[in-house]
Amino acid sequence: MHPMKVNMRDLLDEAIRELEPEAHGRKVVWDIKPLPEVAGDASLLRLVWVNLVSNSLKYTRPRDEVRIEIGSVEGGANKSNPTETVFYIRDNGVGFDMSYASKLFGVFQRLHRAEDFEGTGIGLANVQRILHRHGGRVWAESQVNSGTTFYFALPSNPAVKTNHV
Repeated sequence: MHPMKVNMRDLLDEAIRELEPEAHGRKVVWDIKPLPEVAGDASLLRLVWVNLVSNSLKYTRPRDEVRIEIGSVEGGANKSNPTETVFYIRDNGVGFDMSYASKLFGVFQRLHRAEDFEGTGIGLANVQRILHRHGGRVWAESQVNSGTTFYFALPSNPAVKTNHV
């Protein structure tokens, strides 16, 4: 890993541009809140965004209007942990049954039929691995037919190089 200060909005914008073909011809409403800089490996954190945005686009495919909200909460999900910053991506997709959430980040584990939604079953496992390497974590909240929110937390102020990416 090559940790440095990383502009998360720039990485997110790159991911959205890369995934533009998946959104082509669809009505996608993006609601992107300000995102702070973090310390980390830019190429790996970019992959986190690519995988999470791709999932949101994939699992909202049945919707006439796609709504994807992306933001962050410094100090953690309940703002009581000043040692981490939590990012989230929320969509209005098909969602999943939370009783299967333990399978979500396993390699080749799928919560939907392969015939309904393409994929290899390794994207979220990669996300988890990347975040663990950064000292972070990932989790999700969902409800069938009511969308999904993925959260990931990264340490707030680790010592890193001051080069900006």
